[in-house]
Amino acid sequence: MHSHGAGPQLKAAEVEFAAGPGEALVEMRLAAVTSQDRSTLAGRQPSVPFVPGSEGAGVVVSSEVVEPGTTVIVRGEGVGVTRPGVWGQYAVVPDAAVHRLPSSLDPAAALALLTPALTAHTAVRRVAEVLAEETVVVTGITSLVGRMCAAVARSAGAARVIGLASEDEYVDATAALVDQVVRVDGLGQVGRELQWCDAAVDTMGGPVTSGVLGHIAPGGRIALLGYKAGEFTTIDLRQVIGRDLRVLPVNLQRIVLAPDAVGQALADIAPAAWRPEYDVVPADRAGEVLDRQAGRVLLDLTALR
Repeated sequence: MHSHGAGPQLKAAEVEFAAGPGEALVEMRLAAVTSQDRSTLAGRQPSVPFVPGSEGAGVVVSSEVVEPGTTVIVRGEGVGVTRPGVWGQYAVVPDAAVHRLPSSLDPAAALALLTPALTAHTAVRRVAEVLAEETVVVTGITSLVGRMCAAVARSAGAARVIGLASEDEYVDATAALVDQVVRVDGLGQVGRELQWCDAAVDTMGGPVTSGVLGHIAPGGRIALLGYKAGEFTTIDLRQVIGRDLRVLPVNLQRIVLAPDAVGQALADIAPAAWRPEYDVVPADRAGEVLDRQAGRVLLDLTALR
């Protein structure tokens, strides 16, 4: 990046890298174009010239903590934000920003799924704090984030996972992730067959939230992740106070991810089958896709060789 704001911002250039103590040299293969990258390119910091790119996949060349030849995801520790990023043939990054890729996930799929996986990880493990042997309800189970929340809950040791879906939604893709599907009618009313649960992750909001609250056991909690079904809900304070329920917002902007969050999130979703949608474009065309708001875009960094 040679300039901020409008006009041509990016061009290929040769830069010398040297990995120091606590740093890894990674041969990059793919990189995501994220909202963070767009903000960096549109802002006034950092100073230019600067290598963008906050998320990528590659192979470790050298590191004090990861074996050379290991396929990894690079994210965090200021990479692409306050220190040079991954949009290049190679990247020098902190060892803490290097995360091993589960063998069942290919690099492109991992990058395409990373943001929703981290969302699900935060909602289930950090906010709802799902524990082993608990019963967990996930609303909006047919959505990608909903299915990932179910996968993370299962990975966290939940004994039973129940998914909520609208009456007209196909639920075949959720079969391996949940033990039961409960339907929600057109008014957002939850089916009576919904069992008591210890925790809930609500991606729907509206009347679904109040319906699920009525099925949470004493001392339980609900993590509020979305409001597709409505921004307003009715909360019965008597049952919230009487059953000692916790209503917990999932505010991703205020939560600082733990150092192992990326690796844990990818490990949580790795056992399930996913078909993420994404486009792959040569890295030298990065400037052409910066304004694309819909869909996940990955840069093929091998095109720079």
